[in-house]
Amino acid sequence: MTPLVSQVRTEVQLVARNGEQLLVTLGIPVLLLVFFSAVDVLPTGTDDPVDFLAPGILALAVMSTAMVSLGIATGFERSYRVLKRLAATPLGRGRLVVAKIVSVALVELAQFAILVAVALALGWRPDGSGWPLAVVGVLLGTSAFAGIGLTLAGRLRGELNLAAQNALYLVLLLLGGIVVPFDELPGPLRAVGRALPSGALADVLREALSGAGDRPGTSWAILASWALVAPLVARATFRFQ
Repeated sequence: MTPLVSQVRTEVQLVARNGEQLLVTLGIPVLLLVFFSAVDVLPTGTDDPVDFLAPGILALAVMSTAMVSLGIATGFERSYRVLKRLAATPLGRGRLVVAKIVSVALVELAQFAILVAVALALGWRPDGSGWPLAVVGVLLGTSAFAGIGLTLAGRLRGELNLAAQNALYLVLLLLGGIVVPFDELPGPLRAVGRALPSGALADVLREALSGAGDRPGTSWAILASWALVAPLVARATFRFQ
């Protein structure tokens, strides 16, 4: 087994064995999707709440894996000097980064398989022709959220990074048009929410899969900007020790 394959396997196993990460990456998205689809309490503006919720929850899944799960794990690895030791092994820094990227992609595939199946069971009927565009959006969102997560992980102590990642997750969830439509937010918060990567990704996926985006053209530009800038900031500021 090559060092890269071995590290990918280890990264995925760490996620699968960590109860907190499983809760964030899978438990919370499934719970929100099922609960708010069954209990019609949100002003979604659609006949069936799942039509609004499903794309947003897919965006939440990307955020939970690429930012929170990756960021928290990397932050503790850095604090405990695991990253420094791994970088000095035959794996090297380059393959370590690739291993983390591949592990994030594999976890996202598992998330999407489960969440899409649950959404379909709840009555969601996405536009099949929009999936290629949705995949592009997911790739951009993954880049953006990974950059944000690694920026925090590369500068903060493990415990502080944990708190920061979870706090940011909550802010992006509430303001990002994931479970609450932008139109239901107060004016200033609405402007902030639309500028966030969570809001842009949710809007892009909603447009691609159901043709119900709020302002998809602007959202694509915002998402692409985050996908470009966030990784560059992470690369410039990240410290392995």
